[in-house]
Amino acid sequence: RCGLAAGRSYSGGGAYPSVSLACPLPGVPKAVFAAAEGRERFETRVTVLENGLRVASQNKFGQFCTVGILVNSGSRHEAKYLSGISHFLEKLAFSSTAQFGSKDEILLTLEKHGGICDCQASRDTIMYAVSADARGLDTVVNLLADVALQPRLSDEEMEMTRTAIRFELEDLNMRPDPEPLLTEMIHAAAFRDNTVGLNRFCPVENTDKIDRDVLHSYLRSYYTPDRMVLAGVGIEHEQLVECARKYLLGVEPVWGTGQSRAVDRSVAQYTGGIVKVEKDMSDVSLGPTPIPELTHIMIGLESCSFLEDDFIPFAVLNMMMGGGGSFSAGGPGKGMFTRLYLNVLNRHHWMYNATSYHHSYEDTGLLCIHASADPKQVREMVEIITREFILMAGAVGEVELERAKTQLKSMLMMNLESRPVIFEDVGRQVLATNTRKLPHELCALIGQVKPTDIKRVVTKMLHKKPAVAALGDLTDLPSYEHIQAALSSKDGRLPRLYRLFR
Repeated sequence: RCGLAAGRSYSGGGAYPSVSLACPLPGVPKAVFAAAEGRERFETRVTVLENGLRVASQNKFGQFCTVGILVNSGSRHEAKYLSGISHFLEKLAFSSTAQFGSKDEILLTLEKHGGICDCQASRDTIMYAVSADARGLDTVVNLLADVALQPRLSDEEMEMTRTAIRFELEDLNMRPDPEPLLTEMIHAAAFRDNTVGLNRFCPVENTDKIDRDVLHSYLRSYYTPDRMVLAGVGIEHEQLVECARKYLLGVEPVWGTGQSRAVDRSVAQYTGGIVKVEKDMSDVSLGPTPIPELTHIMIGLESCSFLEDDFIPFAVLNMMMGGGGSFSAGGPGKGMFTRLYLNVLNRHHWMYNATSYHHSYEDTGLLCIHASADPKQVREMVEIITREFILMAGAVGEVELERAKTQLKSMLMMNLESRPVIFEDVGRQVLATNTRKLPHELCALIGQVKPTDIKRVVTKMLHKKPAVAALGDLTDLPSYEHIQAALSSKDGRLPRLYRLFR
């Protein structure tokens, strides 16, 4: 019965002719499936240490873990200091420390546990992260504590950082993709000279002014335990707390505990305005098939903080607008049911790009549209983009809303398939709110968004002055007053919108 003939009979369906596929086969042992050890295994746990440091963890299957320190510090806090300190700290990260003589020594230590490291500085957060084998957790936390609190900042490392920043700034102005520059410009226009409007990159003139004393003064104010979160994914919470107590509790940093400046707690002030950079874009990409000369425009309006209830409707709106580039990897066709694709790219073949972006912070946000076209068609391009902003306040189709909500849920869940992304999500949420909304809670909130929610947030947004960033040949760019007047028009006055640009 267990021979070859029996096997053939079974595979042809002759052995159990009367057994339904919905029923277990007679005589076959019952299958035992792996099961999660309770829902609490997947909830984010947070512990606050005696010095105010928060330890947050999210358990997850797998041999590797991602652990890091997030600091409530960034370019938005540099008003009282030289601009560019956060950029400097990002480049100096994982250099020599009190325990490790060089970056190579740090990398060799991580290599023993299959680890890699990275540091990223944004407008509101600096993040030091390591991914490594979970069995090396003690070594990883020890290294992170040393990197964050005991950097040597040697003269040689400072000089190498200055060189690296100068090169990065030069490359930023030469690369064909203007997205990083436009993002800086739109923030500067929207929040002129305050908080998130401050430059994220170090100005060239400040590279020689920033020294060890300047960095220590900044670190003394902002690298305090109450402004830090030690976050980990893929490890046991108790083990992470134990390591935090061992290496981050009662440790005196290299800059000491002397007198520090008052921490900048300014709330972002939205100003609106325009930032223009006249630039010859005709030779940005030399070669046998050079990129055509383009003028880039980004128009934005204030949205809301990620702590507000309206954040979810704004995220759905951004997904509904969508868009993209006409010449993206794989060719045009991605996101082709979004408004910017249907109403802009699909109808105006001369436009090279129309993409919606949503930047959100603890106290404000910015929804903007980036568009690119030939310099001779800038006036028409601005007209089309302003029209799309106004049409946001019109009727929202049930099908397009459901599609945007489904796409947003899908993107959220796909991103959270990555352990480093979960780590950043845990760290950022705990840093801002001391807790974390789980994916299923966010999906439930997305599912509750109605057309009236979209219309409400758009109406509130359209009452603000626009922020405009323009890069390239700006000969035909309409005046800021014309753009502002066009965006203040309401649905009933749409025909007048076109005459403003003639």
